[in-house]
Parts: sequence; C-alpha cells; structure tokens
Amino acid sequence: MALRPMRREPHSSCTMLEGLPHLPAIALLGLVLLAVLLRLRFSARFMIFWCEFVLQPVRNMLTGSTLEQRILRHVQQHARTRDPQSVLDAIDTYCSQKEWAMNVGNEKGLIVDEVVRECRPQMLLELGAYCGYSAVRMARLLPPGARLLTIELNPDYAAITQQMLDFAGLQDKVTVVIGASQDIIPKLKQQHDVHTLDMVFLDHWKDRYLPDTLLLEECGLLRKGTVLLADNVIVPGAPKFLKHVRESSRFECTHYRSHLEYSQEVDGMEKAVYVGPGRP
Repeated sequence: MALRPMRREPHSSCTMLEGLPHLPAIALLGLVLLAVLLRLRFSARFMIFWCEFVLQPVRNMLTGSTLEQRILRHVQQHARTRDPQSVLDAIDTYCSQKEWAMNVGNEKGLIVDEVVRECRPQMLLELGAYCGYSAVRMARLLPPGARLLTIELNPDYAAITQQMLDFAGLQDKVTVVIGASQDIIPKLKQQHDVHTLDMVFLDHWKDRYLPDTLLLEECGLLRKGTVLLADNVIVPGAPKFLKHVRESSRFECTHYRSHLEYSQEVDGMEKAVYVGPGRP
C-alpha cells in the first residue's frame, strides 16, 4: 500500500498572528509586575509618582477637572460652612479613600496642632498652601488678633486655598500671597507689615527649605524663640535643611516621627527653634 505524503498547511499571516491578541495582556502583566517590584524598592516615591503622574492625569482627562477642584467640590458638598473641623474631616476622607493628595494629613496634622497650641503665634508664615488644608488647620487654632500669611507659587492652588478658607469662615485670619517664596520673603516687612515671625510652617518645595530658612534669617524675620516646623523631611526628604538646623548652634531641634500623608510610609517633621545668632 502506497503511503500518501503528509499534507503541509501553508503558513499564512493570519496563522502567524493568532497569538498576538495575547500580547497586550502579557505586556500589561509585565507592567504590573514591574510596578510591584518598584513599589517594593521605592515604595513611597513610587506611590507619589504613580498618583501624581499616572492616576491624576487620567482622572483629570475623564472628569474635566483637576484633583484640587475635586477636593474642593467634595468639601463644599460634604462639609459644613464656617466649620473648619468639618472641612478638615472632609478633605481627609476624600484623600484617604478616593484620591491621594499632598496635604499634611490627619496624623501629622496632630503634630501641627500641638506645635501651634504650644507656640500660640501672633504672626505665622506658611510656605506652600496647596489646597489650604494646613492653613485651615492652623488658622482655626490661632489666638484672637493673630495672622497667618500663606505663600503659594501656583495661582490655581492659591485660588482653591482662598475658596477653602472662605468656606471654613477663616478668611479674616489668613492672607494668601501668590508668588515665589524667595521673592515674597524680602518684602514681608514692607508690604505685609511683618516685624518678626513667631512660627514658620515649611511645606513647599523641599529644596527651598534651607535657602528660605537662610533668607528669613538674613531679612531679620526670625527672633529668639521663632519656631520652624518642616514637613516631609524624610519623604521626599530635606537632607540639607536637616543637616543645617541640626548642626547649627542657632537652632534647637526636635524630630517627630510620623508617616507620609494617607499612607504607612515612614516620614517625619522637624521642629527647629531659633535661639538667635549670638549663641556660642
């Protein structure tokens, strides 16, 4: 019996591409695994990057609004007017359950509360307002007649901050100043009737912590006993600022161990009390 030769099917382009529909899934799985590995290695920084440069832009595109506008809208819908604590609670709820944001947050907020109550500042300067969370938090504790100046570089953030303060009923205690800190600080005495500062809250660009601290001293805005409270000194970190205040005889420092806002990543705040230039 003659054997029939085996028939070989010709390779068509369709046959060769049959497996290609699985490539997107494989690529996605690879990205997920990469994300997990990066998170394990650089967890805090990866989380910040992922939230600010991936999730936020996507949500902004889908909703036609910014994260800061969504936070403000949530406050307006869920908080009570002229009730600062309800404003803080609404922001904390939104940012811990829906979208991460770079507010000081409820855990480190308790440290801020403690320092403000201890200091009882009449003239308080904030560097970096963002959405107004920390401005509301500090202004609600200020004694009668006290003032808070908050400097914000981004005009959109400044507008959100002003609306947040208006909603909380604190607009008479806080002045929002738009501009770069290095431009505004030298003008505080002449343009904003500031003699010296009782407290400074640093929560803007971390690489500005040290230059602005030096500038505040140079401009004669620090007095003996002025309290500097700096956020995020571990994550993202402000190593030059920490080295300066901890090694300088002009400051007495206290470190508060805490966590990055709305996460379990270790972070911290540094309190540096200015003791004056003449200390040996």
